[in-house]
Amino acid sequence: MARLLARLGRFSARHRWAVIIAWLGVLVTLAVVSLSGMRFSDGGFDVPGTSSSEAMSVLDEEFPSDDDESRGPGLQFVVEANDGSIVDPDNLAALTDALDEVRAVDGVTSVSDPLDPARPYISEDLTTAVASIEVERGVDPEEFPHEIEAIADDLSDAGFTAEVGGTLTSGAPEILGPSEIVGALLAFLVLLITYGSLVAAGANMLGALVGVGVGILGVLAFSAITPIGSLTPILAVMLGLAVGIDYCLFIIARFRSELREGATVLDAIGRAVGTAGSAVVFAGATVIIALTGLTVVGITFLGEMGLAAAFAVAVAVLMALTLVPAMLSLMGTKALSRRDRRRLDEVVVGEITETDAAPSAEKGFLAGWVRVVTRHRVLSLLGGAALLALMAVPVASMQTSLNTPGGEDPQSTQRAAYELVADKFGDGAQDPLVVLVREDDVEAALPTVLERLGDLDDVAMVIPAGISADGDTAMVTVMSEHGPLDDRTTELVKNIRAESGEIPGAELLVTGGTAIGLDSDEQLQSALMLYTALIVGLSLILMIVLFRSLLIPVVATLGFLLSLGAGLGATVAVFQWGWMDFIVPSPQGNPLLSLLPIVVTGILFGLAMDYQVFLVSRMHEAHARGLSPLEAIRAGFRHSAGVVVAAAAIMAAVFGGFAMSPSSLVGSIALALTVGVVADAFIVRMVLVPAALALLGRSAWWMPKWLDRILPTIDVEGAALESSTPAPALDPQPVRAREAVGADR
Repeated sequence: MARLLARLGRFSARHRWAVIIAWLGVLVTLAVVSLSGMRFSDGGFDVPGTSSSEAMSVLDEEFPSDDDESRGPGLQFVVEANDGSIVDPDNLAALTDALDEVRAVDGVTSVSDPLDPARPYISEDLTTAVASIEVERGVDPEEFPHEIEAIADDLSDAGFTAEVGGTLTSGAPEILGPSEIVGALLAFLVLLITYGSLVAAGANMLGALVGVGVGILGVLAFSAITPIGSLTPILAVMLGLAVGIDYCLFIIARFRSELREGATVLDAIGRAVGTAGSAVVFAGATVIIALTGLTVVGITFLGEMGLAAAFAVAVAVLMALTLVPAMLSLMGTKALSRRDRRRLDEVVVGEITETDAAPSAEKGFLAGWVRVVTRHRVLSLLGGAALLALMAVPVASMQTSLNTPGGEDPQSTQRAAYELVADKFGDGAQDPLVVLVREDDVEAALPTVLERLGDLDDVAMVIPAGISADGDTAMVTVMSEHGPLDDRTTELVKNIRAESGEIPGAELLVTGGTAIGLDSDEQLQSALMLYTALIVGLSLILMIVLFRSLLIPVVATLGFLLSLGAGLGATVAVFQWGWMDFIVPSPQGNPLLSLLPIVVTGILFGLAMDYQVFLVSRMHEAHARGLSPLEAIRAGFRHSAGVVVAAAAIMAAVFGGFAMSPSSLVGSIALALTVGVVADAFIVRMVLVPAALALLGRSAWWMPKWLDRILPTIDVEGAALESSTPAPALDPQPVRAREAVGADR
């Protein structure tokens, strides 16, 4: 593979303008297609295959709704009288005037009367009334509620408690706001410090932006054929930008290293793409496999997000292998810092010797770091593992939910309205369970069913809601005494389903928003276990094939699990417990979204394997050349740790920008990835891996001979290039290369 990639790199360099124009052409074409035809599907998360989702299908079939295309989502106008009852003359007059004002708002189609004797909506203590507001489709979902809230504020000034419940927005978060731009700028700053060259840093960022642009526009262009969910592009943007910057970094860093060793520009490009490019392909394939593996769990929206992100990563890999070599051929030695170029020129004219030109690998911070870690290997191993285990402690109290009742912002009027209704009408009043009773003569069986349901624990009220036209299905509304996230409501759902076998001839199906949320959350947790087992098994197999070792894959996988625990633990502490609320702008104090653990697991696995490949492959290369295990660890670390640190810092900057998003969905995922990446790169790969390998010694590289013979060989270190091409010597070739390529024009 290394030879093939080297040829691809040289081809891209020789035909640089054709490659650059082709990438820009694809970018413009996809932009035109996506802007003219992209479509997003309605609705939120769809978790098929659960009992509640199947029951919902029965409900739609037996009790079809009379859809009005002009009717949009609705709001609630909740008013509590702080002095007396809501039906007192003065209070009633104020309420009536306020409802008349709501009816006059442009876009309101109807407002219910909470005092209607046929359908009253007044609390038992007569202090609180709730009016339902129906809204036209097409109103501004951001501005329209403010008009209703202004009327509620006037009532509050008059001595009432007035809140507006519900939401008109789809919940699709902003994914390219100011904080994300700041994160990208920080990533550019890291590149500038790493390279010491504005040209190299600019090329790195430009390549990544082109790659993520093609990736996300490709996803949006696909939506012109099949609508996608509004949340689908989130991972594609987040991952496409992060891995795009990193993959460019790996190629450019190796190219610069080859130039400093005296290679011509074209040879340096070929060797960089053949060596670092091989690692990029392997690392990218690992991330893609992890993301496409999300389709295995059988949850439609999750698989869609995974495929979109996998496409963005694939584009990033292709960009690093073709567009970056084309840009490198234009830059030539300008990719080096001024000091490196000056030193290279001095070597060419003979002012300094080759020995003087080569920086000492035995000196520097990283060389000293790895010596300390490997010398105090037991202390380093135990200390690092204990720190990550401590960071993972909050995971034990992690709560997840498919959605947050009352909205995600605890300070919003939407949440205040929800809590006021729950206080006055019961915790389960706004999220009732819908029970479908199926029986040939359902009307005769219904009284028995109602009685048995009413006798169940934690049931506040049972209300018959109608019988289907064919007479074999009845709909019953069951209100729980507790909220939708309460464990007792979960038990109630199970108890109702258990009654299905106790009533002869009758089948009971439970659905509704609460039941769907509970079932979906449970299925996502089960999927997480399956998915984690899948990718851990994949990790072990890939690492065994790559490093020809049985113990190194175990160390890598255990390290990944520790960094995953640290990332999830930090997210629980911040978004569920409310830590650091003075920094994080998004709402806190809610259960985490159900899909977060499985998404973070997949992404972090891919990134952790990236760092493992780039770090340990250089150690493996040094060991294969005859160095002792300890010296191979130190030599490989010195050559690769700097790039891994820079890559992790870039990832942390990008994800950290997303962590400052006002959306708790985006912010929580990004924070878990930020902490996970930092933990994996700076603790697992910089401390635990070298310490563990030093402790294992020669046994770290042991593998049974029979297994070594049957396993395929994956060359991510460019051994094929080493065997076919002699190492470049320091000679005047760099000068001729600049002239040939036009690097200094």
